[in-house]
Amino acid sequence: MAEAPDPRLTPARGDVAAAFLKDQVTADRYDPGMAYQITASVLPLRRTPSEDGAQETQGLFGEVFTVYDERDGWGWGQLAADGYVGYMDMAGLAAPVVPATHRVTHARTYRFSGPDLKSAPLGLLSMNAKLAVTQADGDYLQEARGGYVWAGHTAPLDALSSPKDPATVALAFLHAPYFWGGKESLGLDCSGLVQNAFERVGMAIPRDADQQEAFFADPERGAVLYRAGGPHKVWQDVALARGDLMFWPGHVGMMLDGETMIHATATHMAVALDDVRQIAGRWVAEKDLALRTIVRPQQG
Repeated sequence: MAEAPDPRLTPARGDVAAAFLKDQVTADRYDPGMAYQITASVLPLRRTPSEDGAQETQGLFGEVFTVYDERDGWGWGQLAADGYVGYMDMAGLAAPVVPATHRVTHARTYRFSGPDLKSAPLGLLSMNAKLAVTQADGDYLQEARGGYVWAGHTAPLDALSSPKDPATVALAFLHAPYFWGGKESLGLDCSGLVQNAFERVGMAIPRDADQQEAFFADPERGAVLYRAGGPHKVWQDVALARGDLMFWPGHVGMMLDGETMIHATATHMAVALDDVRQIAGRWVAEKDLALRTIVRPQQG
């Protein structure tokens, strides 16, 4: 029996679906979609078309969102980066898409109205925001939407972080507030932190913790060091190393060494460092929440 499609990643409703799904799902109509580019510093993707709709994730400046249905100022569609489906405010989108050339490399930086640090800021951009650079102007790069970003906080898209270490990238977000569905430096959740860290080192990974767990459990992408109910009966006996990913139901953290984990957590309402054995024991005692999987991503 075929596995049901993940609704988080399937642009299909009863009234409309993406044209590429015509042979896979039933809908009243099938739309080819139109690609838009996010022009807001960050744009929520919501479960319902309203300002108070639950935030599923966020799109960053310069990312692409394909709209399959538009009404009342809301576009329903799919993010190109990780395939997430939902509603976005059309006021934060523009067409046509201008191919990105650079990305923001620091936790956050200003987008200015001119090539001058004293010019009026147009907003803050977070790490992995995409820029379509048209020219250099002194120490600043002009992007296609008219703003300027200090060149020292950017790099070409194909220039990866050095060292190529997701844990080092994750540390750039230390103390950022916890924000459900967030993936920007002003607020992000556990899987948003991990997704940002891997993107910066050149690996596109899924958005949510359960998706990331399955992704890295694939032998081509990682090695499972522990799985609840598997051959390793006691996870505390696993020799942990920098970059190992720790998965609980609905949560993921990344090891900095054999003891310390960095994670975005509602326990601290921030990106924080914890002794993994202490926090895991606390969660079992207080929430009956036990560690489920430990995965070591492949390097390189």
